[in-house]
Amino acid sequence: MTRREWLALAASAPLAAQQNNIDQFFENFLLDWVRADPEMASNMRLLPQEEQERLDGQLSDLSDEAAHARIARAKAGLQSLAKFDRNKLTPAQRFSADMMEYQLKDVIGEEPWLAYRFPINQFMGVQVRLPTLMTDTHQLRTKKDAENYLSRLNAAGAKIDQAAAIMRDRARQGIKLPGFISIETVNQMKRFTAPDPAANILVTSFAQRLKNVPGLDPAEQSAMAAAAEKLVCEGVYPAYRRAMDGLATMNNGTTNDAGLWRLPKGDQAYAFYLRRFTTTEMTAEQIHRKGLDEVARIEAEMDVLFRKLGYTTGNTIERFQKLQADHLYPNTPDVREKVLADYAATIRLNNERSLEAFDRRPKSNCIVQRIPEFQEANAAANYGAPPRDGSRPGVFRVPLRGPEFSKVGMRTLAAHEAIPGHHFQIASQVEMTTLPGFRRQNPFGSMSAYTEGWGLYAERLASELGWYKDDPMSDLGRLNGELFRAKRLVVDTGIHAQKWTREQSIAYGIPQSEVDRYVMMPGQACSYKIGQMKILELREEAKKAMGSKFSLKAYHNVVLGNGQVPLTLLERNVREYEKS
Repeated sequence: MTRREWLALAASAPLAAQQNNIDQFFENFLLDWVRADPEMASNMRLLPQEEQERLDGQLSDLSDEAAHARIARAKAGLQSLAKFDRNKLTPAQRFSADMMEYQLKDVIGEEPWLAYRFPINQFMGVQVRLPTLMTDTHQLRTKKDAENYLSRLNAAGAKIDQAAAIMRDRARQGIKLPGFISIETVNQMKRFTAPDPAANILVTSFAQRLKNVPGLDPAEQSAMAAAAEKLVCEGVYPAYRRAMDGLATMNNGTTNDAGLWRLPKGDQAYAFYLRRFTTTEMTAEQIHRKGLDEVARIEAEMDVLFRKLGYTTGNTIERFQKLQADHLYPNTPDVREKVLADYAATIRLNNERSLEAFDRRPKSNCIVQRIPEFQEANAAANYGAPPRDGSRPGVFRVPLRGPEFSKVGMRTLAAHEAIPGHHFQIASQVEMTTLPGFRRQNPFGSMSAYTEGWGLYAERLASELGWYKDDPMSDLGRLNGELFRAKRLVVDTGIHAQKWTREQSIAYGIPQSEVDRYVMMPGQACSYKIGQMKILELREEAKKAMGSKFSLKAYHNVVLGNGQVPLTLLERNVREYEKS
């Protein structure tokens, strides 16, 4: 039966009979959603082999037409979902229906602001995502995978050109990148195209991985690597350079005004992104004030620890910089390898220690990798989820810019991005076979207030569990991380609602690369602290309500047991747990 025939049959069937099919609807809608996005399909790997292989040779469409088509699919999904009588669904099905409705409405809600997407930018632009897709996501297990790699590489230049055309169209509408973002993006692309094509990561990574493909003899490997080099030389590099020239031209006459306030109805756009990323109705002013309060509280806690360690002079930033300088790795040729090895050791230790607070943990392993050098200047540490088929581990990626490396913040970063942070939360979600597929792999987007709130909660939990009781240096690293997230509340709202400048934001204590990130992802930086505070608030509420019946392990099961959820639904889940 074709998809069209299935939909016709479903529409004509009695409503009561359709209730039994909502799980099938969830699955079919997910597959249709993924089919429309080849790069998502490669990441999730949900489709039959023949179809999967076909999509693995394609790149996703960046156009506004494709964006409107995605929104049209979301609207059609809501219409189909509305046909199910939720009173006749199981509690689990109702919860999933609520989740899908929330997420599809969020997708649709961005429609008025699609023109504010910049497909080329220093943080998540196509020129950054493409190498990550090719070197991290695109699998190389068979000769067909290798052929698909070359097919994608052949299409890469056209995709960069498509992104550049969209940028030109935005500029004609008066919607331009801030001047400093344009400059940073051009510099990043210059670094990417600086090596000879044979030394570019798109070629070197491919050549290295070809050695592990069964059935490829050395001559075939060499031929394929040479083909990749030619495609980079004749297709990818020229497209990057055309894009650089275009950005330089578009940069003429731009200003350094950075916030959404500079664009038509920018205040409304920012309110949308705050709702998207915090999953609350908090206003920019409320978030700004909350950030200022949290900054004051955390700095007071840090002062106590600083004084215990003998750091008594200077402000918080100056004392922390001195602490970092006093705990540097020796400047040796293999320093980056030592840093990665220490991160790996921390992850292993955290995994062992977490047994006291978690009785459910993911099966997937978590490894640490360096972010490619060309991205490091503008990159932040991050976590990449394992696919549902378990073919790759979870990956904690760290930039190692150097030239100096301090040990102070390493343990808290590993707790946030890896264990018990994003790895426990995201990998566990992927492995939850009882959840519909759309809830396991986030095809409609990540709910940052939950995911990043959990990461920041994990940082604090490590301290609460006593992991730093003999390591006040790392506990200060943890507090500095929380201070950083509190300052994000102030700076993100400052940039986008209060007309803060880049210089003003940096002076407040936020690194330039982070400020530039907030410019390109309005509201996302607010999600961390808002989410953490809600998880802590609900935990304390549950302790009071349950008394001796409260269990930290059980609470974590509740928070993690449904995958990512908006904070409103998380609150509902915790309230139900309190009654148990």
